[in-house]
Amino acid sequence: MRCTRRTLTAVTTVLLLAATAACGSGSDSPKSGSVKDSGTTKLKIGIIPIVDVAPLYLGQKKGFYKEQGLSLSMTMAQGGAAIVPGVVSGQFQFGFSNSTSLMVAQSKGVPVKVVTNGVGSTGREGADFGAVVVNKDSPIKSAKDLEGKKVAVNTLKNINDTTVRESVRKDGGDPSKVRFVELAFDQMPAALDKGQVDAAQVVEPATATVKARGGRVIASNYVDTARKLTVAMYFSSTQYVDQHPDIVKKFNAATQQSLTYANAHPEEARDIVRTYTKIPQATLDKVTLPAWPAQWNRPSLDTLAKLGEQDGLFAKTPDLDTLLP
Repeated sequence: MRCTRRTLTAVTTVLLLAATAACGSGSDSPKSGSVKDSGTTKLKIGIIPIVDVAPLYLGQKKGFYKEQGLSLSMTMAQGGAAIVPGVVSGQFQFGFSNSTSLMVAQSKGVPVKVVTNGVGSTGREGADFGAVVVNKDSPIKSAKDLEGKKVAVNTLKNINDTTVRESVRKDGGDPSKVRFVELAFDQMPAALDKGQVDAAQVVEPATATVKARGGRVIASNYVDTARKLTVAMYFSSTQYVDQHPDIVKKFNAATQQSLTYANAHPEEARDIVRTYTKIPQATLDKVTLPAWPAQWNRPSLDTLAKLGEQDGLFAKTPDLDTLLP
């Protein structure tokens, strides 16, 4: 599904209104709790249709969630910033969001709480699942060359433009001169082909799609930010965490098992991606899988918080001790 971008002020208003609505709901409401059917708790999860969330589908297939008495129903969104209000309002019981989106929400007083890890960088320069890419005939050779150029990111004022700025900064360039535009990941390869943007910050499977068309990686922005960057995590609303600690515990256990399994069985993780994306098999075979550690990297989150504050993303310094379990 596609989500229209709102301004930061508008998003804040929607989030706070959603939080108010959620707090006013009773625990028996379908939106504030979860649906039980024949002993199985059905959960709605807000996700992005990218490789990052493969462990959820794999865990569902392997029966890890069923063993915990859970059944997952996934709903697609463009980015973590769009998923946050859905979780806070009770549309989803859990969501997948990049770390910066969660910090932005928490810094604004939006009641969100991380429940388990999501995805991390491989830590390998030039061989990460996320990268800044250009067409094969582009004159852009490195991150410094992005000065004055139009760069696509999936959500403005978020983790991807912040980390791209860090790549530019580390390459000796001026990050304030980069022009960012918002575009869904799956639209970025075509936008590059048509010359609508000069570069794009992509994640798999868009990374492999661009490479298959002859595109080049000119920066590994996640690796430039922190070698083992925690890129995204699964979260819920503080209300849901408080009201349903047993379900949160079960979801956490099943998801950690799924992350560990995906890391140990990369080809199974790769194969499951075909069930929720339309990526061609030839491209899928070349996808660089991310890391799926069961635990987040706290120092990398501290770095993201510092960069986000430097870029003016937060209303106040995010409290990671409150955001994290």
